[in-house]
Amino acid sequence: MIGLQFITHQTIVVAGATGHLGVLITKELLARHAHVKALVRKDTPLSKMEPLEKAGAIIIPVDYQNTLTLTEALGNAQCVVSALSGLRDVIVDTQSALLKASLHAGVPRFIPSDYCIDFTRLPRGSNRNLDLRREFARILDATPIHATSILNGMFTDLLAGRAPLILPKLKRVIYWGNAGQPMDFTTMANTAAFTAAAALDPQAPRFLRIAGEVATIRGLQQAASHAYGKDFGLLRLGGLRFLEATIKIMRTVAPARDQVFPPWQGMQYLLNMLGGQPKLDPLDNARYPEIKWTKIREVLG
Repeated sequence: MIGLQFITHQTIVVAGATGHLGVLITKELLARHAHVKALVRKDTPLSKMEPLEKAGAIIIPVDYQNTLTLTEALGNAQCVVSALSGLRDVIVDTQSALLKASLHAGVPRFIPSDYCIDFTRLPRGSNRNLDLRREFARILDATPIHATSILNGMFTDLLAGRAPLILPKLKRVIYWGNAGQPMDFTTMANTAAFTAAAALDPQAPRFLRIAGEVATIRGLQQAASHAYGKDFGLLRLGGLRFLEATIKIMRTVAPARDQVFPPWQGMQYLLNMLGGQPKLDPLDNARYPEIKWTKIREVLG
């Protein structure tokens, strides 16, 4: 546990504030008495902006290609938090524009939209989306701004339906490779709370690694059995090389290059996690002791 003194009533800018994670981060910052400027694109529907405004955020429609007006929007901010989601045009290009404006505005700190497994430990080409984060990290590290990346593994929320690992109807947990490989899972709510705390922490280091729960495939089996009140079994579909070959086939047949998370991309993420290379270590969970970590069985239940 680390004792930290935060400066209260800081001004924090959140980019991508109307996305699911962006909304959670904004509300966590407001709960910590920060002044929040929520950046939204000019074509954002009013229905997405109203909840943030009612919560207390200042809504600022922006054009990320207009450096002058974007710089003005970032004035007096102590930290810019990016929760932008997309492919190269967003993760590299738009975030670079946001970074440039942050430098012009004299913003001292920047949190990029990483929120993933440890891409620094993966070879180039092993994951398209993480390659983009690595590319932006190089741009970010070439500037004098103080950067902090939040690495949280996989969002635990995905295990409740979107990630094809736990199959309640079949009472099975499917996997490839080794059922004993430890993996990192963190809910979006916990990730948002930790990000908000880091945004208010002037001493936050370059990387902060968190996991609401570290679990193996067998751990997922136990969590599912507990949550659903039924005994779940394991179903091994093959080794990691088989999964890798399947991904190549899917990427060829249904490339969906314009989609952020096509099926093959999700499988690529699982391949990385099951391989063990991007395992988060050491964990920084104790840095902000007020956060109560949500377990996998709680999400499934």
